[in-house]
Amino acid sequence: MKIKAIIFDMDGVLIEAKDWHYVSLNKALGLFGCEISRYDHLVTFDGLPTKKKLEMLSLEGGFPRGLHGFVNELKQQYTMDIVHAKCKPVFQHQYALSKLKNSGYHLAVCSNSIRNTVEVMMEKAGLSPYLDFIISNQDVKRGKPDPEMYNTAINKLGLDAKECMIIEDNENGIKAALASGGHLLKVENPDDVHYYNIVNRIKEVENA
Repeated sequence: MKIKAIIFDMDGVLIEAKDWHYVSLNKALGLFGCEISRYDHLVTFDGLPTKKKLEMLSLEGGFPRGLHGFVNELKQQYTMDIVHAKCKPVFQHQYALSKLKNSGYHLAVCSNSIRNTVEVMMEKAGLSPYLDFIISNQDVKRGKPDPEMYNTAINKLGLDAKECMIIEDNENGIKAALASGGHLLKVENPDDVHYYNIVNRIKEVENA
């Protein structure tokens, strides 16, 4: 079956933002004497929405639930400060997406971040013009590792899951991608996301 669409995760795939989220959330939590260790960030929290992270901190560490809304809002503000300072176009990503778009592929982003963060990051990275649409954690009931986000994107594209390739980097995202029935291209970080990598994986899938 031919691949007709490529769906990208955002953090750790198109944007090197994992650390930004980590730093921002810890900065907000730090006001209340709480923090997430780098080990826990990488092993447990990687790729989860902030709401889910706070939920886990309350369940496991007794972090006051009444502070969730405030910390979440602060965290988004801190993240935006970093995005405005550091988020810039990366040539290899612009090149990849423009080539793929010109070749007739549909392109979308599915991210566990809130919609405003996704829109601003894609805008700042110069990738918005190539995307058919984005899906954020506010567009679904359940974020990744649930496949709802990818199922929603595939339905919106009007395609079969097997006609879609999903690019993901972390365990929660990979679980969601595989559960949706789409094909997976696993990357370690945004440096791995380039045109030839994507095209080679498409050929692999189509020739299988």
